Amino acid sequence: MHHITKYIWIGWTSARSNLAYLGEVASRGVFLFVILYIFLQLWRVTYAETNAQELGNLSLTQMLWYLGITESIVLSAPTIAQEVDEDVRTGTLAVQLIRPLSYPLYRLWTTLGERAVRFGLNLTVSIVITLLFVGLIPLSLPGIFLFLLSLPLAFVLDFLATFLVGLGAFWLENTTGLILIYSRITMILGGMLIPLDLFPEQWQPVLKNLPFASIVYGPARLFVQPDLVFAGELLLRQAVAIGVLSLLVAWVYSTAVQRIHANGG
Repeated sequence: MHHITKYIWIGWTSARSNLAYLGEVASRGVFLFVILYIFLQLWRVTYAETNAQELGNLSLTQMLWYLGITESIVLSAPTIAQEVDEDVRTGTLAVQLIRPLSYPLYRLWTTLGERAVRFGLNLTVSIVITLLFVGLIPLSLPGIFLFLLSLPLAFVLDFLATFLVGLGAFWLENTTGLILIYSRITMILGGMLIPLDLFPEQWQPVLKNLPFASIVYGPARLFVQPDLVFAGELLLRQAVAIGVLSLLVAWVYSTAVQRIHANGG
């Protein structure tokens, strides 16, 4: 219990520290406002030109709420891969290993604390914008509960993937290219800009089973269209992906720390 409490306090401290930088918070809010406003205009034109009430089984109102959730998820991601990369290159990781903490768990809880604050602020901005321009969508307590259940799993899954990218610094020295590739793949294949339901039908089964969809598309779709069957499938995919990535991270990390003598400190 003491072991768990230690990491919870790390997450809590990380969350509090992020609330101290109001300027950064305001800048993210302005950026999110601009992005959502642009997409609102684009999707309004798209719905009008196609004379469609729904695209991908989403109305215009649902589409903007969907985009608000996906943007909030993606823009809330901390720079964990860059931080791990820097720890490896500067030798800071060697110091971290001396502490009575698991470095991966330390990074996980720090990331979750930081991301909880960022996502909460992004979501607040998104709700204000969507209410202002398109109004409210039908919401239900079970649907909100399922969304809140899937969201932390999405954050953990994203952390594992980005942490794995950061560990690549043991072999590549600089993982900036990998970070850029991962972020762009998550945006496109995760359904941030366009719901996966609008992709070619033959691609959809594959895309929806990739981890990227479980990070972005799944929780957002669950929020705008709650469905118990979809929620069960999503949670199962998230659990499997987390299990597989956890094993992969454990193996890469145990292999990587054996090389620490050749990287920085």
